[in-house]
Amino acid sequence: MKLTIGKLAKQAEVTVETIRYYQRIGMLDEPGKPGSGFRHYPAHAITRIRFIKRAQQAGFTLKEIAQLLSLDAGHCADVRKIAEQKCQQIDAQIKDLTALRNVLDSLVRGCQTDSSPEHCSLIDALSTK
Repeated sequence: MKLTIGKLAKQAEVTVETIRYYQRIGMLDEPGKPGSGFRHYPAHAITRIRFIKRAQQAGFTLKEIAQLLSLDAGHCADVRKIAEQKCQQIDAQIKDLTALRNVLDSLVRGCQTDSSPEHCSLIDALSTK
C-alpha cells in the first residue's frame, strides 16, 4: 500500500501538520522524495502514529513517548518503570489539584456567606497577602 502524507494522516486519524511535526522532532522518519511524485510512507507508520496518540492520551509527554519508542519488546521492565513513574506523577498532580479545589471551594463558600454589594469577598481574599 502506497501512503502519501495525506493518506497516512487520514488512516492514522491525525492532520498532515501532526505528521510533519513528528518528523521534525524525530519521532517519525521522513521517506526520501523521489525525483518526481510524492513521498510514500510505509504502512507501519500508521501503527507508530497511533501509538504516539494513544500514549499522549494516557498522559505521556512527547519526550516520554520518544523514550518508550526507543525501547523494544525486550525492555518490558524499563517500560513498566516509566509507566510507574507516570502514575506517581499523576498521583502528585491529583493531590495538588485536590488541594487547589479545596481552596477554591472555601473561597466560594466565603463569597456565598458574604453577599455585600460593596465588595466581593472572593476578590478580597485573592487580593490580600
